[in-house]
Amino acid sequence: MLIRLGYDMQFETTADVPMVTLLKVHPSREKDLREPDELCTDPVVNIENFLDRFGNRGARFVAPQGRIRLHNSTLIKDSGQPDPQALDARDTAVEHLPVEVLPYLMNSRYCEVDLMSSAALELFGQTPRGWARVQAVCDWVQSKVSFGYKNASSFRTALGVYTERAGVCRDFQHLAITFCRALNIPARYATGYLGDIGIPPAPFPMDFSAWFEVYLEDRWWTFDARHNTPRIGRVLMATGLDATDCAITTSFGTAALKGFNVVSDEATDVGQAAG
Repeated sequence: MLIRLGYDMQFETTADVPMVTLLKVHPSREKDLREPDELCTDPVVNIENFLDRFGNRGARFVAPQGRIRLHNSTLIKDSGQPDPQALDARDTAVEHLPVEVLPYLMNSRYCEVDLMSSAALELFGQTPRGWARVQAVCDWVQSKVSFGYKNASSFRTALGVYTERAGVCRDFQHLAITFCRALNIPARYATGYLGDIGIPPAPFPMDFSAWFEVYLEDRWWTFDARHNTPRIGRVLMATGLDATDCAITTSFGTAALKGFNVVSDEATDVGQAAG
């Protein structure tokens, strides 16, 4: 399967504003790209590409005063298969985890593990360990939290989601991540493209999506507390401790968003595949 990926967003600034973006496909998917995956800007500015501390492909530049457009279109090969599952995957004792995985057990900006430990043990302490326990967390979060764009807040933490029982996709993932960490299961935030491939079209505009990954046995596995079902065509862009580390754009100054469009569709004909 070939998937056409792309975005087109515009910002308005009142002065020169430094910006950092995480808009490129994750290095783990670079081998699947069939076209260049580069950030383009109008007007053209000097762009510095880099890898951040989580291994994500970032870029930084200075947006000049006025309007700036960020855009890209690329093509990626995908297996066309749903997210892989391993229902018998076991969790790993903390003392045997790789050192680089340990930070994904700890508190972060949006995931207050210490404040949620008692609730996690009460809700899931008696569930079977490993994959089944993570699935129980996802089932609970999806059934108890109400989704709605009107519920979006850049300040809501996992404890807030647990208390308010409402949020957007990032909130679902933050709560699930926090529960998993409190149960000694390493969990990290993930973001990227997730189009309506293999499902009925969603009744709202396409956006970037959030999900999370857990470390079971010897690798990271994809889970999604918002949709709570394996999906086709998920394309990773960035991972981190929480949404702080995976922001699509970060502006060091005032940059008002004036336009936003995301594409993630199966390329069904030669013209679409050729862009």
